[in-house]
Amino acid sequence: MNDTAPPPASNVPEYAVSEISGAVKRTLEGTFGRIRVRGEISEFKHHGSGHMYFCLKDEGAKLAAVVWRSGASRLGLRPEDGVEVIATGRITTYGERSTYQLIVDRIEYAGEGALLARVEKLRQRLAAEGLFDADRKRRLPLLPDVIGIVTSPQGAVLQDIRTTIARRFPRHLLVWPVAVQGDGAAERIARAIAGFDALPAGGAIPRPDLLIVARGGGSLEDLMAFNDEAVVRAAAACSIPLISAVGHETDTTLIDHASDRRAPTPTAAAEMAVPSRAELAADLAQKRARLAGGLHRLVQESTLALSRAVRGLPDLPGLLGAARQRLDDRALRLERALPSLLAARRTALLRAERAMPDARGLIERRRSPLAVASATLGAALRHSLQARGHDFGRIAGRLTPASLLSRLRERRLRLDGLAATLEAVSYRGVLDRGFVRVSDASGRTLTRAAGIAPGDALALQFADGTIAARAEDVRP
Repeated sequence: MNDTAPPPASNVPEYAVSEISGAVKRTLEGTFGRIRVRGEISEFKHHGSGHMYFCLKDEGAKLAAVVWRSGASRLGLRPEDGVEVIATGRITTYGERSTYQLIVDRIEYAGEGALLARVEKLRQRLAAEGLFDADRKRRLPLLPDVIGIVTSPQGAVLQDIRTTIARRFPRHLLVWPVAVQGDGAAERIARAIAGFDALPAGGAIPRPDLLIVARGGGSLEDLMAFNDEAVVRAAAACSIPLISAVGHETDTTLIDHASDRRAPTPTAAAEMAVPSRAELAADLAQKRARLAGGLHRLVQESTLALSRAVRGLPDLPGLLGAARQRLDDRALRLERALPSLLAARRTALLRAERAMPDARGLIERRRSPLAVASATLGAALRHSLQARGHDFGRIAGRLTPASLLSRLRERRLRLDGLAATLEAVSYRGVLDRGFVRVSDASGRTLTRAAGIAPGDALALQFADGTIAARAEDVRP
């Protein structure tokens, strides 16, 4: 048997791997071309290169999809896991992995139900963060000087707002034109709200006192820019009071929950923004009339009360006349009573004078006892002085010069003994022997090193003087 015999011939064609991959690719692209695929987004990944990778799935299958970086800006919406969409693109294969995939260049929500589900899911998440809380709402200014408007420059919305404000109460308007639907509309609206909020007070461009974000009616897809998370967060973060007027009265978007007031239409937003000048004038006239009537009634009531008070007052001229008459009567009676009073007082004085004793005789009678007492006192004083003179003589006889000198010597000897004793116990003798007296700043003598701290001021007293010193190192 020959082991090197060739294998039997076969009529099955032979292909290279790349040939099979290319044939499959051409078949898929030629068969399907540009198609629309409906499914739920899953496994979404935004690669660092800018490309987006995800899968479209339904109950029975899953299709890989990719969005190239060059087409991401024209996609229409940003892919999110769990959102049902309709993706438009073309089927192709990826030969290196033997997979097929959908090259997507357009994505849109799959019907109104998917849109509503996505909006509701975002609403619940933002509500949980507190962006829709009632205590975040601010009061609108009564009469704003500057009103900022974020809307499309085309269409009737801007004209309706201008006309309504001009009719009710003309104000200065600042318009930030934006696209209100389509690609990039949400980003432009969010930037416009943040741009108005960033204007400084007193700058070249006046800062609005009120913002109106408005657009006309449309389908749910047309209004999706106002359901975007970036727009809702910009409205919630805006420090300027904001009115949302998106769509018709039955339309509700997420910006309505984040704004300070929601208007059913753009015209209604303009009516909320400014009061009616005619209504203000009528209200002012009514208040003026009420005020004038109240003042008139107050004057009438005050006049009536004053009249009643006047009637209750006494007759002042009559009171003055009666008082004047009583004064005249009292003056006349006083004029008549003074001479009688003086005569009575004179009579009483004469009667008292006659009853008084003779002053000269009284003095003579008192003088004799005084003379006797004076003579007795003089004799006693002379006798006392004579007795004291004898005592002084005896004391002077004992105080001779010899006795005085003897007493002085005794006192000097005693004083010298005390001085020697004092000198023996004095510290000055110790200083003469070479010792030093150490004292602190207050003069207190220091006898222990423990009482001295480094840096303390010291005084060193020698026998012939004192030196100031400072402790540097204390060693036990």
